[in-house]
Amino acid sequence: MMAGYPGITSSYLIRTERPCVVEVGTAGSAGVLRDRMGALGIGPDDLATIVVTHIHLDHAGGVGDIARMFPRAEIVVHERGARHLADPARLMRSARTVWGDRLDTLFGEMSPSDAARIRSVGTTGEVDLGAGRRLVAHYSPGHAKHHVGLADTATGDLYTGDALGVYNPYTGDVRPATPPPDFDFAAAQRSLDLFSDIGARRLMFSHFGAVEEVEGTLERAREELHAWVEEVRRARASAGDLDHAVAMVRDAVQKRYRPLPDEAPAESAEVMDLLSGVEGNTSGIWHWLDRLEEEQRERRDGADGQAREV
Repeated sequence: MMAGYPGITSSYLIRTERPCVVEVGTAGSAGVLRDRMGALGIGPDDLATIVVTHIHLDHAGGVGDIARMFPRAEIVVHERGARHLADPARLMRSARTVWGDRLDTLFGEMSPSDAARIRSVGTTGEVDLGAGRRLVAHYSPGHAKHHVGLADTATGDLYTGDALGVYNPYTGDVRPATPPPDFDFAAAQRSLDLFSDIGARRLMFSHFGAVEEVEGTLERAREELHAWVEEVRRARASAGDLDHAVAMVRDAVQKRYRPLPDEAPAESAEVMDLLSGVEGNTSGIWHWLDRLEEEQRERRDGADGQAREV
């Protein structure tokens, strides 16, 4: 129920000997998640673990609130995001710069989490689900530097966060999520390769829902990522500035996706478009291209300097 609308961000409850929730959504969704877990038999003292794939506010904004509601639960996050859960002030300042007044409606305010309850994972890590069952974390940057995918050893479910992009359950389309400032094309491709190698039985998208067609969905995610990057490259070479590039990319990519059926909530689609729409995706790819050009200049300058010394 992000911003009051369904079908935008998924939270997944794994009901085992050690119950675990993957993704908590926004601060505004915390009460909804608590009530739904209660309806499924998970009381305040029952939840063992809270895991987030990364610290963006649509995934982890409610961690502090959920942690207070379930005081025995350990919080698991990638090591590059842990300090922001303990002290979210810097994260919130950055988010408010991007979202302005819309932040309160879309996400709410992330509350601090008790640092003693936070456990960070690195390149790999594990969550004990009980009875020998584990949730294995795999570092998967590209969308964000603090992103992990999570594989359930018992079911083969792979919790994908935003590494594969956004899945539209109404149309079956997959659209990349390439926001600034962390998007990195090479890292995103490596993460897609990693997810392919895991051999998942289902893909559990944070936006939105479970998908059983694994190989085809992974391949579509790869195709869409490449297509968007190429469209931004083309628009950048032609338009010269970001605003014109956004318009060009919008015209180029909208034909790639099926129209929403009548039963799809229009408000949910609008909010989803804010999270991973043309403007945000184009800006993220543009930012990555800026970094790439700067790195290339630095390498050239370094090579020229060495040549002069010789």
